[in-house]
Amino acid sequence: MRTNSRHFSRRGALGLGTGAAAAAGLAGCGSLKASDGGRHPGGSPKGGPGHDGAARPAARPIGDGSTSFTGRQPHQPARPEPLEPGQTPPQFVIFSWDGAGEVGNGLFPRFLDLAREHGASMTFFLSGLYLLPESKKRLYEPPNNPRGASDIGYLTDEHVKATLANVRRAWLEGHEIGTHFNGHFCSGNGTVGRWTPRQWRSEIDQAKAFVKEWRTNTGWTELPSLPFDYDKELVGGRTPCLLGQDNLLPTARELGWRYDASSPGGRQTWPVKRMGIWDLPLQQIPFPGRSFEVLSMDYNMLANQSVNSTKAPAYNYPGWRKQSAQAYIQGFQRAYETNRAPFFIGNHFEQWNGGIYMDSVEEAFKHIAREKEKGADVRLVSFRQFVDWMDVQKPGVLARLRTLEVGQRPAGGWRAFLRDAKTAHSDAA
Repeated sequence: MRTNSRHFSRRGALGLGTGAAAAAGLAGCGSLKASDGGRHPGGSPKGGPGHDGAARPAARPIGDGSTSFTGRQPHQPARPEPLEPGQTPPQFVIFSWDGAGEVGNGLFPRFLDLAREHGASMTFFLSGLYLLPESKKRLYEPPNNPRGASDIGYLTDEHVKATLANVRRAWLEGHEIGTHFNGHFCSGNGTVGRWTPRQWRSEIDQAKAFVKEWRTNTGWTELPSLPFDYDKELVGGRTPCLLGQDNLLPTARELGWRYDASSPGGRQTWPVKRMGIWDLPLQQIPFPGRSFEVLSMDYNMLANQSVNSTKAPAYNYPGWRKQSAQAYIQGFQRAYETNRAPFFIGNHFEQWNGGIYMDSVEEAFKHIAREKEKGADVRLVSFRQFVDWMDVQKPGVLARLRTLEVGQRPAGGWRAFLRDAKTAHSDAA
């Protein structure tokens, strides 16, 4: 498996992978080649679809049968309600995955199992090319790049099938399927950072088509369809290397998207909308033992620990694993104990530096889940579920929450802070 160069640098800033990292083909935000069923999250799930015995409607095929309508998505939380005057806001935590391809390393099912064990939902930003066989790569026409080109590798047929199986399972277990677009171009004249709104529309249309037409493109008519209508499921994404958001947003708005998770270097504060779209950035969080903060993504941990090397000397691994896990944990604790800003975490299904970043994110996930299980109002949700909650809050309450800076506690406590929040303030942005 292989990926390509551009990603994030220290202090949460966006930077170019250079030298040995670029020569090695280091990845940006992509991966490497090689009835309801119970409330979930926020309560204990009754069991995953296929395990709880809950009846599901017969699938109604869409198009060539690659996707289908199967009714309401299982394992969704109760309908969100606005905060009551003086009520403490929940602590939302969103774990998300860029690329979302299963390439034989078992990481996709590992984290699906973890989420199911703790009644959590996540967001999987699927790269459309991961459902397109390499033999059909010329179907892809990337803006400003040659036909069939991609800076992430196409998957083998075996891995495309594995990805289909895990995406299907993810949706049935209550997770969101977003998009990471397609070819992951982060540098040169063809970079996504230079794409126009019209070119973003082409990229999105193709990403959706690769999901909606995988049966036609593969000929695998014996495999089950994906159990969702992707035109309705897809309401947000994350761009390669967090580039190009300004020109993406007009298209996202035209398509009716609800959020975008492409901003780099956000702070742990309550989010705002841009062009009517919720702007949900990766965030700068404490980096134990260092004087600067790090972006809340596994690759940024790597970039600051091993100078972009994915195979650094193994004697570093125990310390780095602990440091990256504690970065996530301290980011969570800072928000939970102060302004309750939602906490956004990004990852890749990768075994960089011996797989320590997968171990770190699992350790942090379990720490946060334990807090929830001990009674803390912590909600491990998808981006879509989070914006469902945001959209029903009173504008004046959200405006009040946004006045809290990173690490700032509400003056007089939550009851006094939100008791008199005005409701007339417009939330449009």
